[in-house]
Amino acid sequence: MATDRERRDQSAEPLGARLSDTISVVRVVCVLGIVYVHAWTGLTGEQLAAAAASGQGLLRLVLMEVFGRSAVPLLGMISGYLVAGAAIRSWRAFIERKARTILLPMALWNALAILLVSGTAWLGFLQAPVPESLWWLIDELFSILTPNHINVQTPFLRDLFVCMAMAPLLLQLRGPFLTGTILLVAAWSVSGWSFPLMLRPPILLFFLLGIGARRHTLGARIADVPFAAALAPFVAVGLIKLIVSVPVPGGVAMSPALMPLLDLGLRLAAALAFARIAWGLAARPAMFRWLEPYAFFLFCSHMILIWLATPLFERLTGPLGSPAYPLLLLVHPLLALGFALGLGQLLMMFAPRAAEILSGGRLKAEPETLAAIRPAL
Repeated sequence: MATDRERRDQSAEPLGARLSDTISVVRVVCVLGIVYVHAWTGLTGEQLAAAAASGQGLLRLVLMEVFGRSAVPLLGMISGYLVAGAAIRSWRAFIERKARTILLPMALWNALAILLVSGTAWLGFLQAPVPESLWWLIDELFSILTPNHINVQTPFLRDLFVCMAMAPLLLQLRGPFLTGTILLVAAWSVSGWSFPLMLRPPILLFFLLGIGARRHTLGARIADVPFAAALAPFVAVGLIKLIVSVPVPGGVAMSPALMPLLDLGLRLAAALAFARIAWGLAARPAMFRWLEPYAFFLFCSHMILIWLATPLFERLTGPLGSPAYPLLLLVHPLLALGFALGLGQLLMMFAPRAAEILSGGRLKAEPETLAAIRPAL
């Protein structure tokens, strides 16, 4: 999730207009897909497991595993791709900029989540995590050692910031050294070994793959990949994932030790498929160019909406298994997008500095827009 400034500051293989638009499409589509991972179900973990083989359980599994979780790696890969072409003249200035555009908004969104969601739970209107200790509060703000309990998506930003902090060193890796590092991180990703440097090692893996893709000028080559060839691996691995994930009598079982390998294969296949789809959508990029500045806002705000809207969801459709629930599940990304657009535009009108900070510099009200608004205020 690099900024437009980084996209313009390229030292090699300048981004063509179509490739730049493809990145815009990827960011919008992938963040919309991530909403499915966190969509409200109204069920506990045990209840979800029991409903996995139902029609609605399968629909949720397809949207969450195939289209949701598979979106995150491509976002990390894009960040590595753009950083590999950036001119980093000062490590300190680079880190300061990343702290402003990634770390600061992450902490502020986490603080808002604690205030709004935990505050509502404390008042008795919602069942949600509440601060248990001072350390819980600090860890929830910065995702230091454990993933978040409320804004469950923001550890991606934490790990992305760590990748950015290491970027000047990682960019020195060439040839077999880069390949060896990628293989080591891939082994870490499937090993289940936990080390606090990265909460989710695959983020570092795809960041490195993005650097490698830039080195081999693979970005523009996505157009040369036939559409069917790009989709076929994703469909095949996705079907295998669904088959082994649904617990049905006589179904196919896979060793838990092999599941991380399957997940990694699915993420790699999804990155190719999503990139190729995005290249096709980039032929008409106007809508995606307009939405892209809100993608970061959508990423950071959607869990706050889902938590606070839980009582409304319960009254509208009921939990997973209720007749009307599939419609609610399908429109989750649109609801979250509408919330992000509305909140972002309100902040740009009434608190433009807050909009700029919370969006990591991505949302900036145009001077003429502010001039038109002020007389009305």
